[in-house]
Amino acid sequence: MEGTILIGDHLFLDKALYGPTLPGTGLRLPALRKIRRGDIVAFRFPRDPNLNFLKRVAALGGDRVEILAGVVHVNGKAIQEPYAIHHGGTPSGSMAARIVPRGELFVLGDNRDDSEDSRDWGTVPVQNVIGEPIFIFWSYDAPSRFWLDERLKSPLRFYGSLLANFLARTRWRRTGTWL
Repeated sequence: MEGTILIGDHLFLDKALYGPTLPGTGLRLPALRKIRRGDIVAFRFPRDPNLNFLKRVAALGGDRVEILAGVVHVNGKAIQEPYAIHHGGTPSGSMAARIVPRGELFVLGDNRDDSEDSRDWGTVPVQNVIGEPIFIFWSYDAPSRFWLDERLKSPLRFYGSLLANFLARTRWRRTGTWL
């Protein structure tokens, strides 16, 4: 999602929109609105529900989706995606047509040439959606390896960097912005 949302952005999610689960019960409240194409959603990763992912909805259940020369087509029509980023500026890559199963979503990252998404690991069940990002409450510029490396030394280095560089590495222009 880099370009729209950066590594190090800390987000507030609107969890009420798509029918939140009541803690400890497994019961879901009714959704306030339906998920639409183009929405950015946070969801539990289908292959490991302990991980949360953030991607943009490209197609809904029942849609036919394909990618031709880097351009997403839904139900036979090319989709305008001004948010999509392509390395070199020119869309590339193709994907054979797929029908999205009912109750599922086909999601793509905005950084199309460097994103693992539904093209790689399949669709996302709608019940895995936990919310929609609405606000960046803090953005900190640290190398990706600081956020993603789970070895003991990395978190210690990260927190040390945070203490030493909080003011200098906070992305002040992004902090406090609405999505």
